[in-house]
Amino acid sequence: MSRESAIAFIQTRTEGLSKLPLAGYVVAVVAVVAAMGVRAALEGVGSFYYLPLLPAIMATALLAGRLETAFAILLSIAANVALVHRDSVVDTVANAVLFAAVAWLISEGFRSLRAYRTRAGELSRRLARRDHMLQTILASVPVVTLDRQGIVRSLTPSASAMLAAPEALAVGEPFDLFVEGFDLATFPTTPQYGPLAHWVARTGDGRTLHLNIQLGLNEDAGDPDHAIISLTDLTDSHAAESHAREMHAQLNRVWRLNSLGEMAATLSHELNQPLSASVTYLHAAQTDMRNAGPAADNASRTVDLAKTQLLRAGEIIRRMRELLAHESRGLDVESTHSMIADIQGVLGMIGRTAGVSIELRIDDADDAVWAERIQFQQAMVNLVRNAVEALDGEANPLVVVTGRAISPEAYEIRVEDNGVGIATADMETIFRPLMSTKTGGMGLGLSVTRTIIDSHGGTLKVEASPMGGAAFSFCLMRERELVEP
Repeated sequence: MSRESAIAFIQTRTEGLSKLPLAGYVVAVVAVVAAMGVRAALEGVGSFYYLPLLPAIMATALLAGRLETAFAILLSIAANVALVHRDSVVDTVANAVLFAAVAWLISEGFRSLRAYRTRAGELSRRLARRDHMLQTILASVPVVTLDRQGIVRSLTPSASAMLAAPEALAVGEPFDLFVEGFDLATFPTTPQYGPLAHWVARTGDGRTLHLNIQLGLNEDAGDPDHAIISLTDLTDSHAAESHAREMHAQLNRVWRLNSLGEMAATLSHELNQPLSASVTYLHAAQTDMRNAGPAADNASRTVDLAKTQLLRAGEIIRRMRELLAHESRGLDVESTHSMIADIQGVLGMIGRTAGVSIELRIDDADDAVWAERIQFQQAMVNLVRNAVEALDGEANPLVVVTGRAISPEAYEIRVEDNGVGIATADMETIFRPLMSTKTGGMGLGLSVTRTIIDSHGGTLKVEASPMGGAAFSFCLMRERELVEP
């Protein structure tokens, strides 16, 4: 048994004995009796008095407490006085006092050693636990160490897996072999080493990664591990941002077409009456010219040409309306949760730009509805953007998007905010084309959104929100609503 194992064994036994009330005194008696037996065995060799009893005191000090040790000392003195004849009382007392002092000092030394070993053992176990924790963390975190020349000295298993480079092949290679443009010599003066820096890495299997690199330097000149690099894979984040940007661009294109269609329909409606009136007036003028005789023939022909152009203008507007008006597309069965999750990146961009928190509370249970995916998403983006813009200057701005099935036939969507809300008088006019409460607004946003919702068989409504602002809501037909019985 090694020394450390023996000490650990003694400590374990000591902890066990301390739980028994009389165990320490039993140890003291047994140790003193054993020591007296050894002393008796040594009588044939020479005269031994207190010396053979010291191991009993040491054993008691290691295995029991101070009271038990004092009891062992007194028991040793009593046994020695009873068995050894002294010439005088002074000699007996002097040897007893000397033994008690030496034994007590030795016992205290052993107690201090035991306490030191206990603390050392506890510290060793604590350090072992922390070392195991650090090793576990390092095993799961992509970390690379470099020397002063930027050469890879080591990398954790997760870093090896991320870079698709076995440690045996990566060690000894320059780190810029994996990360383009990485130069350790320019750190920390190069700005792109900041916490938001993006790096492009080439893996061993030919993939491209987008990384964030955080780097710390070891200033110990004697340590070959000069730089410790932590890698974060941003590839999925970049892909999500790219998807959000593409989705945003696609929705913007759809929005422009919808807006143009709404404007064409509005202009066609507004211009149709004055154009028709103009044609009627010109027709009346032609009648008067014919009554004036042949002298007015040239003027009548000119008016006829004007009538033709007015009719042509009306036809052009009608064709533009047919071309740009909202296209009546077929509805498909879609998951509401999936459609909104698909634009979550776009909504996040809108919220981050304005400093507004956007919460999505979409119940994915029984959320299958009839919808045209892109048009629905465009309507949702417009409603959320309107809510965000209404919160300009508000403290703790919040937009909540809620979706839930409210009946076997309907799934309700609500977009509400905690702003100042919409005046009751304006609630009757905000959906009208070319009516806007915003400075510089065209008044087409809510009109187009309402047209989209109408095409889905729903009705866009607005009311005061319990949050304090406005709440826009509409219902989509659930899948069973259009299923043939």
